[in-house]
Amino acid sequence: MDSTRRPRILFVYYTYTRQALKVVEAMAVILGMLPAQLRGATGEIRIPDDAGRGDYDLICIGSPTWFFKPSVPIRSYLKSQEARRILEGKRFTAFVVCRRYWSINLKAVKKLGTKRGGEYVNGIHFSYAGGQVRSLLSLLSYFGKGENRERYLGIKIPPTNLKPDYVEQARAFGNELADRLEADEPTARPARANGPIGLN
Repeated sequence: MDSTRRPRILFVYYTYTRQALKVVEAMAVILGMLPAQLRGATGEIRIPDDAGRGDYDLICIGSPTWFFKPSVPIRSYLKSQEARRILEGKRFTAFVVCRRYWSINLKAVKKLGTKRGGEYVNGIHFSYAGGQVRSLLSLLSYFGKGENRERYLGIKIPPTNLKPDYVEQARAFGNELADRLEADEPTARPARANGPIGLN
């Protein structure tokens, strides 16, 4: 595939219950992003004010894995001037969500964040239930029906997305980060949290 041009893709389908349409829409989004994702391109994103200025003690970056790498929106943010203003001289952590090959994504987020002047303190990954193949089948099934199913193509599949223990994992990681922040503070002060900030 020539990655310098946008691919032209034709979807031919018929739908009565609109399920095939759901599959086409999901595939079109993925295939439309593929060339930019594979060549590590960035795109135009909307960066909320809180993600472009402010004084934070810790920045937590969540990065889904798209074809082994950070997603186009996260990569675009980490290459922005807003990210430089937020990260310069500050500690940051990263978490990645993926089926497999999480370490490639995590290393890339660490590298991009440190290039923007941040100090990387730790990272974690969260995996999908069912391993590489069954979790992919779960995702495809979910795209097709919009609900979790027990079987896809006759194969028993787990519920789509994260393993059930992700909540405990996330809380343990959050506690570890909080302990580190508290240990680094000369005088204890109340934690400030603006809540999650999403990129569009």
